[in-house]
Amino acid sequence: MIKPTPTKTSSTRERILLTAYDLFYQQGIRATGVDKVIAESGVAKLTFYRQFPSKNDLVGAFLERRHQIWMDWFSSALQRHGGNVYALVPVMTEWFGERGYRGCAFINTVGELSGDLPEVVEIARRHKQDMTQVIANLLPNTVERQEIAQTLAMAVDGAIIRAQYDQTPDTALAALERIVRALFART
Repeated sequence: MIKPTPTKTSSTRERILLTAYDLFYQQGIRATGVDKVIAESGVAKLTFYRQFPSKNDLVGAFLERRHQIWMDWFSSALQRHGGNVYALVPVMTEWFGERGYRGCAFINTVGELSGDLPEVVEIARRHKQDMTQVIANLLPNTVERQEIAQTLAMAVDGAIIRAQYDQTPDTALAALERIVRALFART
């Protein structure tokens, strides 16, 4: 669901990026070496380095692609589930139930690389700001709109992390629902 789909006409660059996309998300960036990406994408080493001069370039491209795909999915899923703030819980339920769910690629990458590759912090910050804005767009236009959106975004991030390490996402989803209900009384 939150995954790019290769086509028969995918370029070499795209094939490398899609391979890295899967490996980085499932195994982690540090655990995934360039040689593994090269082998699994079926390209020559020289071809890889023509497309991505360094692993850091590939990491940046991965995060940019993940941002685009995840934000498109998130916005669409919110609309599918009602287009309001109460849609957050079913949307997260949908994502947490995906086969291979491994949390937020941005949170994971900051945890792995922020000391060695500070650019990932900026990419993650931009991703979280965009996520917060999508949430804000679900809210009435009030003075507290941005503060409430930031609170909900923080709750979503907490649920993402909790769902990543619990045996089931139930506790994370219940807590997120309590936060949403506490902030907004259903009419």
